[in-house]
Amino acid sequence: MRPKGTFEQLAARRAQGLALLAAGKRAVEVADMLGVTGRTVRRWRQEAKRPKRRAKRPPGRPSRLSASQLRRLERELKRGAYAHGYAEDYWTLDRVAQVIWQVFGVRYHSSSVWHILRRLGWSSQRPQRVALQRDDQAVAQWKRYVWPQIKKVAAPGRDPGL
Repeated sequence: MRPKGTFEQLAARRAQGLALLAAGKRAVEVADMLGVTGRTVRRWRQEAKRPKRRAKRPPGRPSRLSASQLRRLERELKRGAYAHGYAEDYWTLDRVAQVIWQVFGVRYHSSSVWHILRRLGWSSQRPQRVALQRDDQAVAQWKRYVWPQIKKVAAPGRDPGL
């Protein structure tokens, strides 16, 4: 399992461990101080002896939208779906992908749009649907007077046939 932290944080911890080893500490002591296993510290020491070429950027395909474009996208989404010509004011992944295409000229699949929204800090929401003919007073009266009678009749331990 990958340890928690950014690439820079993990590199700093590794450098701290190597400095402690160079200062004469044992691998087990360094491991206890940094909260890693002794095997990890020994691996750091081996890798330091024969360094390999490291990637200059994190793994994965780079985003097709820049940081400024992501900020603009978030502003567009906060304007709401009405502002972009939709009849209902909620966002779907397909709608967001359509806005990205219209504003930036970049196509994204809806599953990729989900990753962008997560990176922006947005979460999945479902609109709460309420019936147009709902009468809240009638519901409150039913809960107060009718439901207790139903519960009383259907109480556990009573024979429903009596």
